[in-house]
Amino acid sequence: MKIVFFGTPDFAVPSLRALIGEGFDVVAVVTQTDKPRGRTRSTMVPPAIKLVAMEEDLPVLQPARPSEPEFLDAFRTIAPDIGVVVAYGHIMKPELLAIPPSGFINVHASLLPQLRGAAPIQHAILQGLEETGISIMRLEEGLDCGPVLQRVTSSIARDETWGEMSARMAELGALALVQALQLIELGEARWEPQDHARATLAPKITRDTARIDWNRQADDIARLVRAMDPYPGAWTELDGLPIKLFGPRGADVVSTAGVPGQVVETRPAFVVAAGRGALQFLDVQPAGKRRMAAAEWVKGRGATVGRRFE
Repeated sequence: MKIVFFGTPDFAVPSLRALIGEGFDVVAVVTQTDKPRGRTRSTMVPPAIKLVAMEEDLPVLQPARPSEPEFLDAFRTIAPDIGVVVAYGHIMKPELLAIPPSGFINVHASLLPQLRGAAPIQHAILQGLEETGISIMRLEEGLDCGPVLQRVTSSIARDETWGEMSARMAELGALALVQALQLIELGEARWEPQDHARATLAPKITRDTARIDWNRQADDIARLVRAMDPYPGAWTELDGLPIKLFGPRGADVVSTAGVPGQVVETRPAFVVAAGRGALQFLDVQPAGKRRMAAAEWVKGRGATVGRRFE
């Protein structure tokens, strides 16, 4: 079974490595274009999945859009039996989906139909879910709405960040993908239609999503901070300048100790009042600077008791 693999970020790497390690016939890799980085935007950085493909001497295609006629012609020439998609980052049009005889399957990081969309792991944390998982689904026109071959459930730790959970879910997805492809090869795949009435959404994270509203209760803010760690980082403003906060912990400070957003303690910990309760933060990242321990920032006159985040 000839496979073309579509993927871009680190999350896709365990799946590609698993397919190669299990001896599947991966004939090409499709990923997004290299992106400019740095202050001058002059350094072009390849996607994580491209680096793996190059290590394995696999052909790499990087169309600006997978709907480009030139790419569709190249894909038809490759003539794959099936396409595998893991966090590729582009929507597949019907013309592309129709090319492989066995269609496309996708590794999605939620228990579909829950959390359809671009950021299922982050929204699982934001919503305070106790469990989520991996779904192996067949791609169809529409947002993550195709039938599901299998689901694997996993608990969410109370203090788990998006970065930690994403790494764990990537490994879980790789295992589920291998099992799904084995079922397809054996002709034993059983596809279950989704209950669209139960669908929920996990839209792309925006800058506004990541902004801290200090009027919310401490638990809500803590979930936001964990869901944005390490990227893009939950942020607030101090004296008109943005700053990102990380490592939230509950603090034994009554809500009357300060108005929402006010620094109520700096020793032995950096603590900020919320609309209800308060939170200690272990790390901060001021604008234009590296992530650092909150205690280090406080020593450098970063904040004092009584100052207020907006």
